[in-house]
Amino acid sequence: MVRMDALSAAVIQLNSQSDVGENLARARTEVRNAARAGAKLVVLPENFAFMGEEDDKRKIAENLSAGAPGPIAAFLRDTAKDQGIFLIGGGMPEASNDPARPFNTSVLASPAGEIVASYRKVHLFDVDLPDGTQALESRATNAGEPSGLRVHDVLGVKVGMTICYDLRFPEEYRVLCDLGARIVTVPAAFTLMTGKDHWHALLRARAIENQVFVLAAAQHGKHPRGRTTYGKSIIVDPWGDVLAQAGEGIGFTIARLDLDYQDRVRAGLPCLAHRRIK
Repeated sequence: MVRMDALSAAVIQLNSQSDVGENLARARTEVRNAARAGAKLVVLPENFAFMGEEDDKRKIAENLSAGAPGPIAAFLRDTAKDQGIFLIGGGMPEASNDPARPFNTSVLASPAGEIVASYRKVHLFDVDLPDGTQALESRATNAGEPSGLRVHDVLGVKVGMTICYDLRFPEEYRVLCDLGARIVTVPAAFTLMTGKDHWHALLRARAIENQVFVLAAAQHGKHPRGRTTYGKSIIVDPWGDVLAQAGEGIGFTIARLDLDYQDRVRAGLPCLAHRRIK
C-alpha cells in the first residue's frame, strides 16, 4: 500500500469499571465521535473493556484465534467496520495456556472488520510504590515474549504496539523503530503517582529518541480495587512536541500526523543513522 502524506489519529480516554457491557458502550460512543472528527486510526486505553477483580478478569478472557469471537473482540471488529477505521483495543484479557494468568493483549482491527494483528504485553507491572500502592501484575497476567514484537501496516504506515509499563523500557521501542515503525501506540492505565511525574517525560523521550509519533491512550480517574489512574492522553510528534492532549474525564483527542514532517526531522537530525551501539 502506498504511504499517505498524513494520517489523522485519535486517542480515547476512558474511566473503565467492572461492567464490560457499560465499558464497551462508552468506548463505542467515543470511537464514533473520534471517527466523525476524521480519525482513521483510533487507540483505546489499556483495560478498555474491564477494570475489576482478577477472578472476574480470568472469566472474561477470550481466545482470539477462535472461530467465533468473544464480546470484546467482536466489539473491536464490529466498531472498526462500522466506522471504517483502524481500531486498536489497547489491552484486553486474552486466554493463555495458564487459565489463572491470561495475556494482556493489544489488538488491531481493520476497516474490513478483521483482527489483523495483536501484541501481548511483555513487561508486567510488579511494584511497591512509596505511596503504599502495591501492584503485582504477574500474579494474574502472563507476559508476552519479546519475539512477538512486530510492526503492522495501517494505510501504508508502519505501526508498532506496546502497552503501559513497556514505556519504561526504551529497548523495546528501538526494536520497533528498527523494524520500520513510524507510529508507536502506548495504551495505558498509569497510576496517578507515577503518571504525574513520568507520563509526559517518558512519552516525549520515546518519541524523540526514535523520531516516531507516539499515540498514548490512557485511563483516568477512580476504578475498582482502589485504583486511581492519571489520564492525560496525548499525541506526541517525532520532535517531542505534544500535538494534542485530552482534558479531565472521558473523551478523545485527535491530531494530524504529518509524515513528510517526520521525514524532515529524520533527515535534519539523522541520529538513527549515526548509531554505533546495537
